[in-house]
Amino acid sequence: MSADGLREAVEMMRRDGQPAEAIRSFERAYGELRAGSAGTLPDAELAPVRGVPGAADLDPASDPAALDRAVVVKLNGGLGTTMGMTGPKSLVEARDGLTFLDAIARQTLALRERHRVRLPLVLMNSFRTREPSLGALARYPALGADVPPDFVQHREPRIRADDLRPVEWPADPELEWCPPGHGDLYPALRSSGMLAALLDRGYEYAFVSNADNLGAVLDPSLLGWFAAERASFAMEVVIGTEADRKGGHIARRRADGRLVLRETAQAPPGEEASFRDYERWRYYNTNNLWIHLPALAELLDAGGGTVPLPLIVNRKHVDPADPAGPEVVQLESAMGAAIGAFDGARAICVPRTRFAPVKTTDDLLVLRSDVYRLADDARVERNPAREGPDPFVELDRKLFGHLSDFDVRFPAGPPSLVACERFVVRGDVTFGAGVVAGRVVELDGPQRIPDGARLGR
Repeated sequence: MSADGLREAVEMMRRDGQPAEAIRSFERAYGELRAGSAGTLPDAELAPVRGVPGAADLDPASDPAALDRAVVVKLNGGLGTTMGMTGPKSLVEARDGLTFLDAIARQTLALRERHRVRLPLVLMNSFRTREPSLGALARYPALGADVPPDFVQHREPRIRADDLRPVEWPADPELEWCPPGHGDLYPALRSSGMLAALLDRGYEYAFVSNADNLGAVLDPSLLGWFAAERASFAMEVVIGTEADRKGGHIARRRADGRLVLRETAQAPPGEEASFRDYERWRYYNTNNLWIHLPALAELLDAGGGTVPLPLIVNRKHVDPADPAGPEVVQLESAMGAAIGAFDGARAICVPRTRFAPVKTTDDLLVLRSDVYRLADDARVERNPAREGPDPFVELDRKLFGHLSDFDVRFPAGPPSLVACERFVVRGDVTFGAGVVAGRVVELDGPQRIPDGARLGR
């Protein structure tokens, strides 16, 4: 039955025009699933990582030659469905009237001007984000470069959990498809021709990060370190906090001593508490990656256009709005997992200002608050008055989880969180203007917080 399922899925991908690299990656993942792989990384196979070098200890000098051979790649395939959106998350206002994509464009242009380098900005779009995102970037004609502005990630069939065949959903055929996770970066770079175009034009280094992380700006000193180390791959990590308990952390594989990445979905049943132990698994992935493009080309050539990344099995219902519908399996991989595929891969510990991703409205509240500010070059900076890590924010998911509901409840903008450590809201609470949060704030609704209120202790 599963052999029929693989054949049907591959035929479906071919009809859709998916390239050979996408099909090979899918076949490998499907084979692992059929062989019984749960896509997990048990504690017994891993050891915590210690002694990661810190970015603060690097020589701040940059390498002008390396800068002119660098490219910025932003993952821009997300639709922000977690926040109830249907369009590109990067077109949401981040802060100060700028969308994420506005800020990214301005960051790139500022780096070009300051260092007099080429520095292309390249987006990895999905089919759904491509047109609106490129339309938004058209407002920045100075971003033109000697390579195309984007490439499109692949897509693959969603598989029924019961018989491992492609799901059929005539009510909405788009729900029969899914992205293969951001590990698709590597085969998509190759199949799109983007990798060849970059190498042909003399680009050697790629700085890759998520479009929803405005702290992820190409840092010339980090690039200088990466080039001087002659590394093939490097991951920026941060020291874990309570807010990172569901994030991916690095570990060392006991079998061969290599660094590996473990994501939430790869924690086996019964090991959830260990996975959330951010003091044990000290270093967390920022998804800010440095890649030596010639080394990536060699790795892809050796793998027939694919990189052997650990399988992540993501189980969902075919229609998120219909829990009675069939359960499906999405076969995914994480781009950071390539840390285990490159010889001599490195990790480097960076400040929290380089890791301000927005996955939920909790994160968006912090980014829009006075904990951060945007510099003239659109870099996200920590407010000098802020001490310690970002505040822990937990808003009522039912009432604040969707962006439209969130905005309604903060009509005058976010409260001041610069002195706050913990901000928890349960129930329907609407905030007035000029609200200031103390160190610990816990609110229960329904209520309206008046203008100028001082909350907590």
